[in-house]
Order: sequence, then structure tokens, then C-alpha cells
Amino acid sequence: MALSTLDFQQARIKQVLFKSRLRSVLYGVREADAALFSLAENPFGQWLSTVVKPLYAARPEVRALEQTLQATLQAGQSLVQQYQRGQIEEARTGLSAVNTYADKMEELLQSLEKAVVG
Repeated sequence: MALSTLDFQQARIKQVLFKSRLRSVLYGVREADAALFSLAENPFGQWLSTVVKPLYAARPEVRALEQTLQATLQAGQSLVQQYQRGQIEEARTGLSAVNTYADKMEELLQSLEKAVVG
């Protein structure tokens, strides 16, 4: 079954949800849990593994998406560690790095969507 525009919209929502959860941790609204930074437990990562890779594993965007997601999760985890060490402003400022990764992921999603949806 091919991917649809709706699948890509849902993927984008998963990314926004991650950034929102990370921001909530860095602003003291919620506690960080290890699952937030786990590729296997990340909703976007799960989508890549279970939906995208079985259909399009050979596409370069898929591998790049996975690598960029991993970098995003590592950057987020690093920011939370900074926050927990009391470097609160530095951690919050570091959100720009996560946004840069998110922009890259959006470019890759657009490229993949254009290739497989039309």
C-alpha cells in the first residue's frame, strides 16, 4: 500500500509533538523520560520502521530521515541533560539545533512525498 499525503501530514504532526514534549521538559512542565529519546519508541521512528522502510527502504531520503531523527533525539537528550545540570537558559537556547534538524526532516519528507505520492 503506497503512502498518501495524509501519512506525511501525520508524520509531520509526530515531529511537532516531539518538539512540544521536549519544550515542555525544558520549561519545567513535565519530566523527561527515556522513551522520549528512544528511536524505537519515538512515534516518528516507529512510522519510519513500520510503514516507510518496508515500502521504500531503498530511497536515500528514508536513510537520511532515520539519521536526522537519531541526531534530533540525541540533541534533545543532550539539552535535557544540560537542563538537569542547571544550565537552563543554555538548554532552551539549544532548541534552535532541534529546529534545524526538524527543518532538514521537513525537506526530506517533502522530497520523499513528492517521489512516492506525486
